[in-house]
Amino acid sequence: MGVISLDGVRDKNVMQLKKLNTALFPVRYNDKYYADALSSGEFTKLAYYSDICVGSIACRLEKKEGGAIRVYIMTLGVLAPYRGLGIGTKLLTHVLDLSAKQNISEIYLHVQTNNDDAIGFYKKFGFEITDTIQNYYTNITPPDCYVLSKIIAQVHPKK
Repeated sequence: MGVISLDGVRDKNVMQLKKLNTALFPVRYNDKYYADALSSGEFTKLAYYSDICVGSIACRLEKKEGGAIRVYIMTLGVLAPYRGLGIGTKLLTHVLDLSAKQNISEIYLHVQTNNDDAIGFYKKFGFEITDTIQNYYTNITPPDCYVLSKIIAQVHPKK
C-alpha cells in the first residue's frame, strides 16, 4: 500500500501543478489561477503517492461583503491510475478541516453538469447543488455547470 502525503505549492514546485492540470483538465489555466493558488497558502496542496505527484487541490480565498472569507475550489484532480485510493478524499478533507479551523463557513466550486463522478464525490462530503449556470464553459460540451456549496460547522475554541 502506498503512502499518501500532501505538500504545499510554492514557486519552486508550481510546475508540478501545471503538469498535473495539463494531464487532468480540458481547460488551460491562466497566470491568475496560479497566483491565486499560491496566495491561498495551505489551501492549495499537491498529493504524492509513494513519492509520485498524482493529484492536487487548488483554492482561491475570496472576501465576501462584511469581511468573511469563503473558499472557492478552483481544481481538484487525481491522475486516473491513482483514483479510488483515497487521495481526492485526503485533499478535500484537508481543505474542509483547514476551513473549519480558520472559521471559514462556506466552500463552493463549479462542476460540469455531466460530471456525475465529481458530483457524487462532493455530495458524499455534504456539498449540495445550489445553482446552475448556463454556458459557463467555453470550448467544452456541455457548457453548463452546477455550483456546489457546503456550509461548514465552525470549530469553537473551548472557553
